[in-house]
Amino acid sequence: MSKPPDTVSLPEHLRPLTVGIPRTWTPEEALAVFELIDDLRDKVWALYSCQMQALLAEQRCGGRGDNADGTSARAHSEPRDP
Repeated sequence: MSKPPDTVSLPEHLRPLTVGIPRTWTPEEALAVFELIDDLRDKVWALYSCQMQALLAEQRCGGRGDNADGTSARAHSEPRDP
């Protein structure tokens, strides 16, 4: 079994972030958080869907990610201004 990396030696901005979820939330509070995360997911998808789809395709192909024309799938997924 591999040992997790020593996070103390990592710069702070690269260290994992642990998010605690209180067990004391009301159903209304839990729903509000759930809806916030769902909205955030939708906004990330709206901005990065092409790049994420290309990356997923690349990962599924074992890193190949080539299109039929021989170009990289990621080459056609440049960020677009909103």
